[in-house]
Amino acid sequence: MYAVIGFLDPLVRREWRSTGIGLGNVVELRVAGRRTGQYRSVLLTLLRDGERWFLGHPNGDVAWTLNLEAAGTADLKFARTVPIPVRARRLEGAERDVAMRLFDQHPFPGNLVYRAARAHIRAVGVYFALERVA
Repeated sequence: MYAVIGFLDPLVRREWRSTGIGLGNVVELRVAGRRTGQYRSVLLTLLRDGERWFLGHPNGDVAWTLNLEAAGTADLKFARTVPIPVRARRLEGAERDVAMRLFDQHPFPGNLVYRAARAHIRAVGVYFALERVA
């Protein structure tokens, strides 16, 4: 599935930047690389619980999660808006469970895949709480 997402990324990214339509709560996270310091961007689903924001990866740490944890801050960009500086904090325990209960917010078919893989994601998923930097 990630190979397909990687292949489609340039097309999806272009559509997201121009219209944002059909991608629900997809945002662009821009974070400095932990080794190079160069900013990298990735499109992700922003999970919301009231005013709280969460990002995560279902298969454990990947490059962007490691970069976000190392940097502690990033820029979050909604379609056709200016970036918002955010501070990130890795979630553990009950707080992590809150983020994982929000799987239905992923755009189709991700919401179905996440629901089907719930046990795997509970075992290895990595999630962060985000807050705006004043």
